[in-house]
Amino acid sequence: MNLLRRLAGVSMLAALGHVVFGGFVRISGSGMGCGDHWPKCYGYWFPPLDRPDLVIEVFHRYFAATLSTVVAVFLLMSFLRRAEHGVSGRGGVLRSALLAFGIVVTAATLGAVTVNYRNEWWATLAHKAVAMSLLATLCIAWMRASGMPSLTGIVERLVSDKTIRGTTIAAILALVTVMMGGMVAKWTGATVACVGFPLCGDGSLGGAAQHIQLTHRVLAYLTALHVVTMAALIMRRREHRTVTLLAGIAAFVVVLQIVFGALMVLGGYPIVIRSLHQSTGVLLWVSTLTLAYAARRAKHPPTDGAAVSAAIRPRTPLMAGATA
Repeated sequence: MNLLRRLAGVSMLAALGHVVFGGFVRISGSGMGCGDHWPKCYGYWFPPLDRPDLVIEVFHRYFAATLSTVVAVFLLMSFLRRAEHGVSGRGGVLRSALLAFGIVVTAATLGAVTVNYRNEWWATLAHKAVAMSLLATLCIAWMRASGMPSLTGIVERLVSDKTIRGTTIAAILALVTVMMGGMVAKWTGATVACVGFPLCGDGSLGGAAQHIQLTHRVLAYLTALHVVTMAALIMRRREHRTVTLLAGIAAFVVVLQIVFGALMVLGGYPIVIRSLHQSTGVLLWVSTLTLAYAARRAKHPPTDGAAVSAAIRPRTPLMAGATA
């Protein structure tokens, strides 16, 4: 399982880097750096690197090829080790690896569609949604391979139903907000439709671009309020320590996301801050997703007898002595 944990971790980090770099491709306007040519770039696998937009786009494609290879290796090794405990069956690593490979193929197909339709907003959003799904799947695969949350939750404290609902809502809000942010970046004029912060600035509500920007902001404020409040309540209830830690991380990331959003607007939309803003958005999705998954796993821990015994035995030496 150690090998699978490492492969899952490498795949997850590669997917995270690919999504973040894909956001930079969009922000820098490099999506059509290779024209409408796919998978080659102007007929070359290794084209002359003579334009910045071409360099960014072609390295995005190389990154995608590397990610696909890593996921394929992860799937192959999961299949070869399917007899090991926790690999096959319900909740196993193999199913996550198989799903991740299917999503990689879908993402590659949508990449071609996006190029052929010259980066239309709907194609770009669909491509991003699939990429976010891949990242989510690999995060869960890594958590399964790592045994998170720890089985010590069985003898510590399980999470409440309120936490299950709250973390699920947080993950949904984060995903919708991030996807809406992608639409802001793609829709003409939506990025600069509001010149003030936290309000829009001029107070007008004209045009689709401004409506899209305001919708993204309202969702962001609701997400921040929900995540911070939820984290405070989880800490107050002293719930499972892994869940509490992840809730604190999610709260920190959502505050950081709002800060970068403010700096982006007030600073005149510099490309570096825009990139940091979209990167923390991806991290927010990852942190809320892992939080929701960990909460559910802590609520419904594995019921395998050997696994439960292994988790409980170190905590109950007196019981062992009494039994003897």
